[in-house]
Amino acid sequence: MYLRKLTVILAILAIGISRAQNVQSDLLDKKVVFIIVDGISADQLKTANTPYLDQIGRVGAYTDAYVGGGKGTYSETPTISAVGYNSLITGTWANKHNVWGNGIKDPNYNYPTIFRLYKDHNPNGTIGVFSSWLDNRTKLVGEGLDATGQIQVNHHFDGLEHDTINFPHDIRRNFMKLIDYTVADHAAHTILREGPDLSWAYLEFSDDMGHGYGDGERFTAAVEFEDYLVGKIWKAVEERQSLKNEDWLFIVTTDHGRTEENGKHHGGQSDRERSTWIVTNSKDTNGYFNSKTPGVVDILPTIVDFLNIEVPQSVRREWDGVSLIQPVDAFDLRATKKGSHLEVSWEALSEGSGNLYMSSTNAFKNGGQDDYKLIETVQLEKGKLKIPLRKLSKGFCKLILETKNTTLNTWYVEE
Repeated sequence: MYLRKLTVILAILAIGISRAQNVQSDLLDKKVVFIIVDGISADQLKTANTPYLDQIGRVGAYTDAYVGGGKGTYSETPTISAVGYNSLITGTWANKHNVWGNGIKDPNYNYPTIFRLYKDHNPNGTIGVFSSWLDNRTKLVGEGLDATGQIQVNHHFDGLEHDTINFPHDIRRNFMKLIDYTVADHAAHTILREGPDLSWAYLEFSDDMGHGYGDGERFTAAVEFEDYLVGKIWKAVEERQSLKNEDWLFIVTTDHGRTEENGKHHGGQSDRERSTWIVTNSKDTNGYFNSKTPGVVDILPTIVDFLNIEVPQSVRREWDGVSLIQPVDAFDLRATKKGSHLEVSWEALSEGSGNLYMSSTNAFKNGGQDDYKLIETVQLEKGKLKIPLRKLSKGFCKLILETKNTTLNTWYVEE
């Protein structure tokens, strides 16, 4: 009897401690920094000596990942730098955000970036962009543009690629190494002093060495140099957490891999060009992160969940990614024409039901609202549903699968 009572008391204490820890975590100020280190495929990362990324992964988790959208589908996305950045910060592939190359000719700002979502939710919050490329702030984030609600970046440090006096351009592009160092140093100091709520740091030198020299010692050395710079920012976050009542989510990734032959190029859809990775300090990664291969588009929903950002349903229905830290019921929604039917399929991660909706319009693309109709309530464990083509609008439709924890979307585009 005594042992039984003791067991009950210990169980109650354990529950109380767990709840107290959760309450304490909820009271902390939540902040995020994500870093894009340019052009490192997963196999190249694993062959380099990266003590800081290894340390972050030991605190949290590591996974192989991918870019490039749905290979051979309507969402296939070039494995090009600015395209990858915009896929991360909008949570969508290029068929939506409309950035197809580094020229960034005509971004579709109707698909809001993580910075716009955060500022809409918390106008008094602070954001930071620390970048070896000015266009990240001025074109992708779209600072000061009417189309982005004239969003303002509170802390920024960029544009050094245009400074040829302090950073004289040399044919070996060592000037970019110095720029990356300066950007990372400024990011670390700003994060430590000011603690922006949401920050993006971007480092380019590794990609330059890939284009110049391909696979080999020079590229590996560049990866190890970038790891050192990631470490500078990581140390600032660690120190900030030790001094302040703050909980930081730290995410490091890349924007694309490299070509199979020699690693000098990228842009296509080979497995190595699509191959990327994600390292995070989060101890809360979910089963999808731990057992599947996430995409770069999954990072935005993760940041949204961590910062508890309220997002309109119409925006969530456009995301091509899912959270890496909250429960995910299903992923990989697809629609394939098979004879007189459309087969809608998904990969289930839990049992239960979900509602499948359809819209014959794509008004969201132009800033409008789409009218979704309920097609059927499905059982997730079945993994697929057949819909007669006669029930669909001819040529195009958008499909949404909504479950208790997850919203997935796909398009049917008649060839």
